[in-house]
Amino acid sequence: MSLTEKISADLITAMKAKDKVSLEAIRAAKTAFLLAHSEKGSVSVLTPEEEIKIIQKLVKQRRESAQIYRDNNRPDLYEKETTEADVLEKYLPAKMSDEEITEIVRSIIDRVGARSPSDLGKVMGPAMKELAGKADGKEISAKVKQLLG
Repeated sequence: MSLTEKISADLITAMKAKDKVSLEAIRAAKTAFLLAHSEKGSVSVLTPEEEIKIIQKLVKQRRESAQIYRDNNRPDLYEKETTEADVLEKYLPAKMSDEEITEIVRSIIDRVGARSPSDLGKVMGPAMKELAGKADGKEISAKVKQLLG
């Protein structure tokens, strides 16, 4: 079952359960999928990687909004955004541990022959591609800088 199909099924479940927070988050994901599908033109199905990127973007938007609401002393809106982000995160692959990220980044560094911090660009492209959806870009960047520095 693709992520699009799972979200459609969960949307119906959330409607039946009258779970407003989950319903809003899932509707946002479904809308984002429909918009991405229509942008692609005649492509019949989004790839799993595209689906994950869309969900990651939605989660990131909600986390950033939640932080702004927290900074502006709006606990009601902060809670809503945080809860929606938590609902959407369930559709993402499990995050990798720090040790797993280190191991993969080390193998990429060896593979591309990076030796110094100036080789950051050589490593980041393959690392982002290989770790897409499994680790946050900031984590990957920090780990690459640490290992090259």
